[in-house]
Amino acid sequence: MELHSQLKGLAEKVDQLKDKIDTEESTKHAFTLPFINILGYDTFNPTEVVPEFTADLGLKKGEKVDYAIFQNGNPILIVECKHWKQNLDVHNSQLFRYFHVTKTRFALLTNGIQYRFYTDLEETNKMDEKPFLEFDITKLKESTVKEIEKFHKSKFDISSIVDNASNLKYTREIKSLIDQEIAEPSQDFVKLFANKAYSGRLTSKVMEEFTEIVNKAFNQIISEKVNDRLNSALNKEQEKQQAEEQVEEQPKSKVETTAEEMEGYQIVVAILRRKIGKDRIVHRDTQSYFGILLDDNNRKPICRLHLNGGVKYISLFDQDKNETREKIESVDDIYRFEKQLLNTIEFYDNE
Repeated sequence: MELHSQLKGLAEKVDQLKDKIDTEESTKHAFTLPFINILGYDTFNPTEVVPEFTADLGLKKGEKVDYAIFQNGNPILIVECKHWKQNLDVHNSQLFRYFHVTKTRFALLTNGIQYRFYTDLEETNKMDEKPFLEFDITKLKESTVKEIEKFHKSKFDISSIVDNASNLKYTREIKSLIDQEIAEPSQDFVKLFANKAYSGRLTSKVMEEFTEIVNKAFNQIISEKVNDRLNSALNKEQEKQQAEEQVEEQPKSKVETTAEEMEGYQIVVAILRRKIGKDRIVHRDTQSYFGILLDDNNRKPICRLHLNGGVKYISLFDQDKNETREKIESVDDIYRFEKQLLNTIEFYDNE
């Protein structure tokens, strides 16, 4: 769910900024690097994300791919980025050459809006001409988010991605072919049905008639299936509403997490990510304070934020878990306590 919201946030940023992005370099910084960050890779860590990665091509030395993402000292994904207005169709040959001379199994071609992931399904160490995963970040579907998640640093596994890549690639291609046939049926497609439905000779006039019939039949089937799904969903919603009306309304929780509290949490995460993974930093809101814990453990409080009263405070903890309150003017003041927060994490990890 968090990945989906982060990608949605990036999509909104793309819509807001794209008309102000005039160069390829700006596209990289505004769109591509945030995407890499969302996948859990530290773009400021040269052992994880290498910009201008050298990929020598035989006698042609010094060729560079925009970014290479590393894991355990090996490149796992090379990324070539173009200006957001550029059509990617004319650029995959460049990435094809880079792929051949690196040890990676995956390549990404993007303009910050369109994303195309490639691998070598058809011939080892030779990038396929067609991507196995392709999406527009401004039009993401839940099923696509699940595939993107497999490239997240915490979940990355070459075997599982490659095993599923073939299914993804050919399913997408078949869907595209079906879509083309429904929109404009080919002669072979029409014959497939005409031969089974018509016993006479398939003259050009008969084929013309059946082309229209096949097109009409498929559109009717799609329309009927959509209506069936809508009616089914409406019936389920009505049943749900009726069931809810019969259940006594439960009292609402008095705890309400504010945007300012979440902003404070993000600042703490930004400070601590140099030492620990983001998944270890968990927040819990209470009526009295907004707590931030290590490993979701009540016995390992990192800090507590008191932001909803007249005066704002942050509670810090020493190695004996003694609490000290410090007054702050805004959540930006949390950065002043970077050293104490990092020390708290170190205390817990050394216990």
